[in-house]
Amino acid sequence: MKFLLRRLEFYIVAFIAAVATTFYLPRLLPGDPAVAILAPMGSRLTQAQIDSLRKALGLGDEPLWRQFASFIGHMFQGDLGISYSQFPTPVTDVIFTSLKWTLLLGLTSLLVSVTIGHLIGIMGAWRRGGLFDTVVPPVSNFIGAFPAFFLALGVLYFLGLKLHWFPISHAADHGITPGFSLAYIGSVLRHLVMPMLVSVLVNLQIWIMTMRNSMVTVLSEDYITMAEAKGLTQRRIMFNYAARNAILPSVTGFGIFLGSILGGQVLIEQVFSYPGLGFQLVRAVGARDYPLMGGLFLFITTGILLVNFLVDILYTYIDPRVRRQ
Repeated sequence: MKFLLRRLEFYIVAFIAAVATTFYLPRLLPGDPAVAILAPMGSRLTQAQIDSLRKALGLGDEPLWRQFASFIGHMFQGDLGISYSQFPTPVTDVIFTSLKWTLLLGLTSLLVSVTIGHLIGIMGAWRRGGLFDTVVPPVSNFIGAFPAFFLALGVLYFLGLKLHWFPISHAADHGITPGFSLAYIGSVLRHLVMPMLVSVLVNLQIWIMTMRNSMVTVLSEDYITMAEAKGLTQRRIMFNYAARNAILPSVTGFGIFLGSILGGQVLIEQVFSYPGLGFQLVRAVGARDYPLMGGLFLFITTGILLVNFLVDILYTYIDPRVRRQ
């Protein structure tokens, strides 16, 4: 329990810091957002319009502490302000519209990379020094060493532009009405393949090496020798005894990667014009859309903190040593 309370204190402090950053960011940067939004109106721009829009954006002439209190109140009501670049769309609408695509890409690629990586790691450690262990992990390390955007451009060029196997951009075909139809689902899956493949290639070597190294350590334990002496099958020893205990370090890594799904795919989403949170973040930076940048930062940070706290809770149930702390 003390372990969880210490972790909870850290997450609360980190959340407060994220909220403060989100609030002060648009107020410390130069320029007047209201003027930037209304500038295309030219000579028709009046001071009354500017003042009205500044109030709507939460940038009035009130003291900062009063603005901060108002910001906190609106935040807990789900109001993170209005996007400058997509005015008058609320920031929360932009975030939740993009969230589904980020979760689809991130969760799918994470589950695929974890499953394949763990299986390769288990087999490599079980037959350590064999042909499989000598070839597959080094190849995965070599591929994973390339930057994500480089792999994304390579996959886009060969599978998309040269072979025309998959669509090269967006999350679905524009001419198909969104819904639970086979045509729409098929279109979504075709658009998902290339960005998912890049994400898997980038992260696969991490899961392989984590599981392999942990398995090598576990295989030297006395209870593995005892299981072999009892005459248990190799398959049962490998999965029920060795892999089950070797997977503990991966739980923490899984939590980190699960949290990073929300903001860790910026380059991949940008290359494939995949309309997730990372794609929106790049657009917001280019348009100097501070409310959207701040909202995305706060949402991503909160998601990472929440996921990691849930992993801490899970870890206390998996590892008795942590539970006793």
